[in-house]
Amino acid sequence: MTQPAAAPMRTTAIVRASWRGDRRYETGKPDGPQALIDGDGVAAQSPPEALLSALATCSAVDVVDILAKRKTPVTALVVDVAGERRAENPRRFEHVVLHFRVDGKDIERIHAERAVHLSLERYCTVAASLAPDIVVETVVVLNGEEGGRIRQPIFTPTR
Repeated sequence: MTQPAAAPMRTTAIVRASWRGDRRYETGKPDGPQALIDGDGVAAQSPPEALLSALATCSAVDVVDILAKRKTPVTALVVDVAGERRAENPRRFEHVVLHFRVDGKDIERIHAERAVHLSLERYCTVAASLAPDIVVETVVVLNGEEGGRIRQPIFTPTR
């Protein structure tokens, strides 16, 4: 008789934000690396900018890993993100465009674009945490050649 598969373990992320005066906070793991977040976006990234940075880095990590598994390692990767916010409160993002500038020998466009797609649809925790009505589009610039803008489906839980 086979045993039922064990339920996957849930993980908990813990961060602390400590007020440093004005609208500035140091945040990060307790007793770990810290980043400064500035509510005015002057001394450091604002919270919405930090969200875009989290999206960019989360997906970039996946893209590098996916292409490495294909034996086509990335030699350079830069992700530029533009997010359009509502004019009224809450000023949430409604549209996000990520430009992935990927360099690497023997990387084919179809594989680079597929890596971006897989990240945003399946692996990137930040993307999966976004509201489902946010329009996310991507452009892959592979070894200096720009591809078209692609609307990305974002992870939607089945339950």
